[in-house]
Parts: sequence; C-alpha cells; structure tokens
Amino acid sequence: MGDDQYIAYDDEERPARDLTGRIGLGVSIVAFLVALLVLWQVFRPLARGSQFYLIIFLAGTLPLIFLAYRARPRSTARPTLPDWLLAGAALIACLYPVNPFRGGYDGFLDRQSLLEPVDVLFGAVLLVLVIEACRRTTGLALPIVCLAFLAYGYYGGLLPQDWPIAHAGLDFAQIVDALYNSGSGFYGTPLDVAATYIVLFTIYGAVLDLSGASRFFVDLSVAAFRKSRSAAGRTAVAAGFLLGTVSGSGTATAVSVGAVTWPMLRRAGYPAEQAGGMLAAAGVGAILSPPTLGAAAFIVAEYLDVSYLTVLGWATVPTLLYYLGILLAVEIDVRRFGVRALSVGDLRASRLLLRFGYHFSSLILIVVLLALDVSAQRAVVYATLAAFLLSFLDRRAWLTPRRIFEALSAGVRGVLPVVAVCAAAGIITAVTTKTGLGAQLASLLVSGARAITANPAAVLALTVVLAAVALAILGLAVPVTASFIIGWVIIGPALLGLGVPAPAAAMFVFYYSVLSEVTPPTALAAVGASAITGGRTVPTMWQALKYALPAFLAPIAFVLTDAGSYLLGRGSFVDILWATAVAMLAVAGLAIATGGWVFGFGAAGTPARVLGGAAGLLLLYLSPVAITLGLVALAGAVLLTALPKITSTEAGTL
Repeated sequence: MGDDQYIAYDDEERPARDLTGRIGLGVSIVAFLVALLVLWQVFRPLARGSQFYLIIFLAGTLPLIFLAYRARPRSTARPTLPDWLLAGAALIACLYPVNPFRGGYDGFLDRQSLLEPVDVLFGAVLLVLVIEACRRTTGLALPIVCLAFLAYGYYGGLLPQDWPIAHAGLDFAQIVDALYNSGSGFYGTPLDVAATYIVLFTIYGAVLDLSGASRFFVDLSVAAFRKSRSAAGRTAVAAGFLLGTVSGSGTATAVSVGAVTWPMLRRAGYPAEQAGGMLAAAGVGAILSPPTLGAAAFIVAEYLDVSYLTVLGWATVPTLLYYLGILLAVEIDVRRFGVRALSVGDLRASRLLLRFGYHFSSLILIVVLLALDVSAQRAVVYATLAAFLLSFLDRRAWLTPRRIFEALSAGVRGVLPVVAVCAAAGIITAVTTKTGLGAQLASLLVSGARAITANPAAVLALTVVLAAVALAILGLAVPVTASFIIGWVIIGPALLGLGVPAPAAAMFVFYYSVLSEVTPPTALAAVGASAITGGRTVPTMWQALKYALPAFLAPIAFVLTDAGSYLLGRGSFVDILWATAVAMLAVAGLAIATGGWVFGFGAAGTPARVLGGAAGLLLLYLSPVAITLGLVALAGAVLLTALPKITSTEAGTL
C-alpha cells in the first residue's frame, strides 16, 4: 500500500480541496516558500523580531486557507471568485502593518493604543477573515465562541457592575488594537507556537512519511505479534502508537491504522464496535505520546516557559498508563469474544528491523538533541535532515527534489487548520486578558465548590471534577488546541489558586482537551474509526471511552495530591517508581470494572466489577489510606472471581 494511505496531518480540520493543475501547483509553490521561510527563521531569525515574522507567516498561510478549503461542504472543488477575493483581502490585511508608507512597521507599532481609522479598518477586515478561515477549517463552534468573547468585550461594560464578570467595557478600536497591534491577539503565543514549532513537526512528519516510515511501522506491528491469539488487537494498538509518532493526529491515525488492520480484526472475530473503539483509543494515544505530542503540548511548553523535552518527560508515565489500559482491554476482549489466532503472512519483525529499523533514528535523534539542550526547532530540523538522508537507503523512498518539494509544501498545507485555530484563539486570549475574565471565572469555579463544603481537600476535589466536566463539554465544541487555550486561561488560574503545581494543572487541562476526541457525542476519532469498520457510531464512541478510561482518571491524580506529581516524573526515582506501580494497579482495577474479567480466573460478576472500579479510583488518589483501601478492594475483586472457580474445581476432584 502507498504511504499516503497512512498519513494525514491534523484532527482540527475539515477535508481540504484536492487542488490540481495550475492552481494546485501555485498553492504548493506558496506553501513551499513558506516552508523555506520557516526553516530560515530557525537559523537566521528575521531582524525585525518575532511579531514581524508572524505577520509574514500569517500573510503566507491565511490566503491559502481560502483557496484550499471550501466555503460550504458541497461547494465547487475549485476556488471561486469570492475565494480569490478573500485570499487577496487576507494578503493585504496581513501585510498592512509592514507597508512602507506612514512610517512603515515602526510607525504602525508606535500607534499602539492610538490606532487611526484606517488601521482599525484593516484590523477589522483581518478579524472577519480569521473567523471565516476558522469556520472553513473547523466548523461553526469555535467562530461562535470567538464572537461570544468579542461581544463580551464590547458589551461587558453594560453588565451590572456588581456582577463578578462585569468590566469597564472596551470600544471597537481598543479590541482591534489588542488583536492587531500587540504581542497578543492574532500574533500571540498560539500563532507563535504554530509558526515556530508545529509547522516544523508537520514538515518532519511529511518527510518521514514519504521516506517509507509509515509503511515500516505498520508492517513491523503486524510482524511483531503474528503468532499470538491477541495478534490482531496488539497490532492495531502498536501500529497506532508507532504511526502516531509520524502524524501526531488522533483521528488520522485511527483511520489510517483501521484501513490496514480492520480486515485482520474482523477475521479474528472482533465485533465492529469493539474494533472501532480500540482503533479510536489507539489513535488518540498518538496525541498523548512522546516524542511528537499534539499541538497543544507545544503551547504547554511556551506558557510554562519550559523546554519541550520537559513536557515529554511529564507525558511519559501517563502514556505508559494509557497504553497499559488499552492492552489490558485488548487481552480481556480476546477472552470475552473468543478471538481467533490468525496467519498474517511471512513478515518477520527481526528482518524488518534489520532492514528498515533506521526509521527510528530520526525519532531518537530528536530526544537526544533535546537532552543536549538543542532547541526544539533545531532538533526537529536536524531530525528532518536525517530522515531525508536515510530515505536513500530504500530505493522506493528516495526523496528526490520533486518529493522534497511535495513534502515541504504538504507540511505547510497540513498546518493551515492549526494556523486558523491559533489565530482565532488569539481573539479569546486577548479579550480574556483585557477584561480579566479568566480570573473572574476561575474565582466563580472555586466559589461554587466552596459553597458546598469548606474542607480544603473537598474544595479541590469538587473544583477538579467541575473543571473536568467543563473541559469535556468544551472539547465537544472546539478543536483540541483551542480547547486547551480556553481551558488554560479559565481553569488554569482556578487550579493554581488552590495550590496545584503549574505542570500538574497544565497537563490536566492538556489531557482533558485531547480526550474530547473520544468523548461522546462528537468523538471524532471514534466517528472516523466507525466509518472504517462499518460499526454503529454511538456504540463505537462508548467502546472508545472504555478503552481510554485510564486517561480520563489519571489526570485527576495529577492534581488531587502532592504525590500526583510523581506520575509526571517530578520527584525522586523511588517516588516515581512506587507511584507508577500503584497507578498501574489502579489501571488493572479499572480494566476489571470495564472489561468484566480477571486474568487467570475468568469473567467477573457485578460485585467484583464494582470492587475493581472502586479500587481503581482509590488507588489513583495516591495517599496511604486510599492506597490501602484500594488494595483491599482489588484483592476483594480477585477473590470474588476466583472463589467460585476454586470451589468448583475442588468439588470436581472429590
């Protein structure tokens, strides 16, 4: 199969036009030039500063969105006249701040907070274009949220002043100034991350894909488990993890792996909904797994002013817990559904590793360079160069000049939806900063918990539960990156105010933002997987939720106790080790509850499942009393399942 069957670059998008001919070539050339600018910026940053670079970057990418994405799902496959007009308007509005007239770029910056009418006009045009670009790439939900924030910024001064969320009010020129002529707004941290980190990783993913890595990762997964009764399920999970290192995209990984492994899963005896849920959960693991986490992880690093390697370290233990939960569920399903062993061909993992194992080299290189204190941008560029050179070890995957052009342009086209989301997210962050809304909503969240109880531990627990629900609901409407940004500016301050360490708070928001991909009723990864398996969509979503359950509960463990930080790798080796071991037992308890099976003893009854679920919840609290009670509950679940089997065996021998 061709590599293009395995890869797509982002969950946060609607299908793009398949542009061909002169228009397709023109779009590819512009995207290629943007890629060269991005690479140039890594080693020779533009002298005028970061905001100047972001202006040029947005001018190169925003017009492409109007050509590459339809105004309506069923509109023409080729750009229409309005599309061309919008693309031209986007180019002019983006480049207006750097025009050579009226003082040029420096003159524009000098007019900050004192914008002239023509400045406001161009800023307003760009505001409309950003919202429309976001609508085309992600749908209506995020634009509606942006409009709601704009309305709050403009009309908030009319609210009764004794309301906690009331503010002095902003006029339209002040709003445009915050969006268009400042280091926040359109050119804030979200777009900065998209233009300096995410685009480089999408280029790297495109190069790695064209070098044959995608095909190798899937083949290796098939070969590694070919003799096991669990081979089909393990293959899907392993392929999801490995392929996720290339794509960093949950839905794309689920669909790509499903296209290859669903025939195998069907022959093995998996029901369509079970298989779809497994594929969705394995795909979403791609956004949670080092070394190429989802786009929001780069924003975590930027907001907390830490290295990307540090964020990878925080994600390591949760990733192990996540995939442990999926694998336990796979093994239980093998026993529950009587899955059959399959013959999957003559591929040998050892032979594949000897011949194509070099594909791991560039992934390892990223981590090594980050450990040597090389910047994330340079590390991924060097890894991209390594993937390019290694492609010449396989005649089928040589990266000729034409294929390099394709990879660089595909990388930039792949980041277009993220650019739209990040520019739109700047609207939310700018209004929140200007009005102080984030602090006010955080205060309301904590006050709601304190209205129920005065106990500090209970207040934290209630706040965490409310925050988890709020993030889950938010994730139903908006893409992962926007969900994290909104969640951080609103929920982050609430958690920080209750004494939760910043890394734990940030990763809590990050995980719940990502998990919207498997949260009914919108679960995009599950929708994509059900389309592959032909299973019913809603039951597939619930199965995906079952497989991903540890990922929903582990983030709560980060923030409820001080020991929760050990699960983020923050502590001594011994502390990290015991916390991880306890959390693994918690995942085993949750597997008993959701799967209804105890390994070695068979199907678990309702009481045993209830005890298993209670054990999982208690063990994740990571306090001595809770751990003790959790171990007792887990032992009870095992005994309740084992005793009938032991009794029947003894009776049979009498």
